[in-house]
Amino acid sequence: MQTGNLFLVSAPSGAGKTSIVNAALAADSQLVVAVSHTTRAARGGEVDGENYHFVNDEEFTQMIEAGSFIEHANVFGKRYGTAKAEVAAKRGMGRDVILEIDWQGAEQVRASMPEAIGVFVLPPSVDALAARLTARGEDTAESIEKRLSEAKLDMSQAVHFDYLVINAVFDQAVATFASIVQAARSARAIQLQDPNVKALVEASH
Repeated sequence: MQTGNLFLVSAPSGAGKTSIVNAALAADSQLVVAVSHTTRAARGGEVDGENYHFVNDEEFTQMIEAGSFIEHANVFGKRYGTAKAEVAAKRGMGRDVILEIDWQGAEQVRASMPEAIGVFVLPPSVDALAARLTARGEDTAESIEKRLSEAKLDMSQAVHFDYLVINAVFDQAVATFASIVQAARSARAIQLQDPNVKALVEASH
């Protein structure tokens, strides 16, 4: 069985990363998300084990000490991490795995898994990002200012990713992301895992 791809999807807060990923998941049964662990509280409608694995600080520290994470980071005072076992199991089943992580986490993953494919979602402008954060109604004015400041740092890291998706028109952004996924599946290293494809290529030598 072919080993699935690993996609690292990052974005500044409010850029629409999660909405794009959710649309891609709904349209492509081979795609799956690796559910992260976090110490932050669940937001309205979020389900433990589906959106995140919600754990306390002590449990998170124990997982770090056990070497259970391929990456972990502190974001806005809360800790996030991705478990090695979950990613390996899903990729081993031939599924393409998406990690929704910040750029710090993506940097950690690339260091140990250079085959990972980085995708960075950008808003069309800083003003558009500010409008989205305000419309979301989840943050105070002070929190929005802090997120915008952080967003500028986040966006400066986009140069380290393989692909950029500009979320100006949502449907177009989803289509762009889907094309990236399809292109990755056609990569030589992936295709040559198929014995039939490998036999065709080797037959010419």
